[in-house]
Amino acid sequence: MKYGIAIFPSKKLQDYANSFRKRYDPSYALISPHITLKSGFEVEENQVEAIVQELHKIASEVKAFKVNVYKVSSFHPVNNVIYFGVEAKPELEVLHNKMHEGILSTDREYAYVPHITIAQNLSDDEHSDVLSSLKMTKVNYEETVDRFQLLYQLENGSWTVHETFHLGKEC
Repeated sequence: MKYGIAIFPSKKLQDYANSFRKRYDPSYALISPHITLKSGFEVEENQVEAIVQELHKIASEVKAFKVNVYKVSSFHPVNNVIYFGVEAKPELEVLHNKMHEGILSTDREYAYVPHITIAQNLSDDEHSDVLSSLKMTKVNYEETVDRFQLLYQLENGSWTVHETFHLGKEC
């Protein structure tokens, strides 16, 4: 089964991101706006409990921290994804790195750029038009990150929470 690990921001920020995603993101109905900590990875059913225990350990080692969501940017020319940029705080980097060690170790396709996707799978012309329009959008949110979620993908492609892990708390 395919799993992933993400941080879900506040409802206020999710609503703001969704105001763009409804129009520009075909994955809008499949997953709520989020900051990816670990992209989708395959897990055998007999490995899930060990991963859950490892995530509890990681969560207990990292204290809650603040992140700033501060701009609209893009991964173009690598791909036509437009996103809200999330300031790369050291705590966020540590959390991301821990998601790629030990039993969670997998190759990383890209360097880690924390973000919340608001548009994807756009043609080059659409991407250019939408990005130039959205660059004028004011984005200024400060969020406290105090938890992350282990998600799994359903047969219809949507994602649902398997378990939530609270930062700085022993399991």
